Amino acid sequence: MGRTVSAAGPTLAVVAREAGVSVPTASKVVNGREDVAPETRRRVTEVLNRLGYVRRPRPGTARTSGLVDLVLPSLERSWPGAVVHGVGQAAHDAGLEVVVSAGPARAGGWLDTFAGRGSSGALFHLAELTASQHAWLARHRVPYVMIDPVTGPPPGAVSVGASDWQGGRTATEHLIALGHERIAVIGDCRGDLCRGAAVAGYRSALVAAGLRRRPEYVRHGEPDEATARRHTRELLALPEPPTALFVCSDAMALGVYEALAERGLRAPDDISVVGFGDLPEARWAAPGLTTVRRPLSEMASTALRLLVRLMAGERPEGTRTELSTRLVVRASTAAPAGVGRFG
Repeated sequence: MGRTVSAAGPTLAVVAREAGVSVPTASKVVNGREDVAPETRRRVTEVLNRLGYVRRPRPGTARTSGLVDLVLPSLERSWPGAVVHGVGQAAHDAGLEVVVSAGPARAGGWLDTFAGRGSSGALFHLAELTASQHAWLARHRVPYVMIDPVTGPPPGAVSVGASDWQGGRTATEHLIALGHERIAVIGDCRGDLCRGAAVAGYRSALVAAGLRRRPEYVRHGEPDEATARRHTRELLALPEPPTALFVCSDAMALGVYEALAERGLRAPDDISVVGFGDLPEARWAAPGLTTVRRPLSEMASTALRLLVRLMAGERPEGTRTELSTRLVVRASTAAPAGVGRFG
C-alpha cells in the first residue's frame, strides 16, 4: 500500500517513519540540533527535502504587530553592527521592536522559534534560505525582506541591495584613470548576486577602455583574508603580475595587505589596491583603503521600511531595490609602480 501525505504536507511523524528514526530525533534535525550523528542527519535531511516538509506555527500562536526579527549569519566583524544600526533606527521611527538572531537561517531551528515568538515579520541579511523555508514563509503569509541575498530570491520575494555592478565598474575606471592597464580582481564567490555583479562591472570597464581581458587576473573565493592572501601570492608570482588589484570585499583587501607585507611590498608603492564595502576597517587600515562604499546601514533601514509596508498589506512597485554605491579615494591607489619589482 502506498504512502499517503496530506495536502497540508507531511507531518514530522511521517518524516521520522520514512527515515527510520524516532520523532524526537527527526525533531532535532529539523531544529538544527548538534547532537545527531552525521549519517542520521543526512538521512533525515534527504527525507525532509524529498517530502517537502515545512515547519508550521504552533497552534494558538498569533503574530503581534510590534515585533520583527532580524536574522544575521554572524555577529563577527563590523558589518553586522551597521545592519543592526540601520534596522534599529528605522524600527524606532516605526514604533517596532527588533529581535536579533545570529547564525545561518537555513540551519533549521529559526522558523520554530519565530513561530513561537509571534513576530509580525522578518529581515534576513546575507541569508541562504532553503526552498522549504521560503515556502513556509509564503504559506503562512509572513512578510519578509532579504538584505543582500546571497542567491537569487524566489519570484515575488522583496530584497534590498546595492548597485554593485556600477561599483565594480567605478573602481576599475579609477585604476584605469591612474594609468593602470594590468588590473586583477578577486571576487566573492558566496552566491550569484552581490560581488558577482561587481566582477561584471570590472569586466565592463576593461572592455570600455579597450584593455585586454586576462583570465589569469580573475580570481574567486570565500570573502576572507586567507583566500585573499593565497590569491595575491599567486598573482604576484605570474610572469607579468598586475599593477593594480580590485578586491570585492574590504576584509579580503586586508588579506592583500598581509600578502604584500610578506614580500616586503606595500600599497600603493608596489601595487594599487581597491576594496569594496567601506567598512570601518577600510579607514583604520594603513595605508587607508580606497574602496567602494556600499550603504549598508541605509540598505538595512530601507529594508525595515519596506517590511512595514508589507506588514500593512501594501506591495512595493518592484521586488528589488538597489541603493547607489560610490568610490571613496584614500591612500592605497596611485599611478603604476615600476615594472619588475616582484621578481
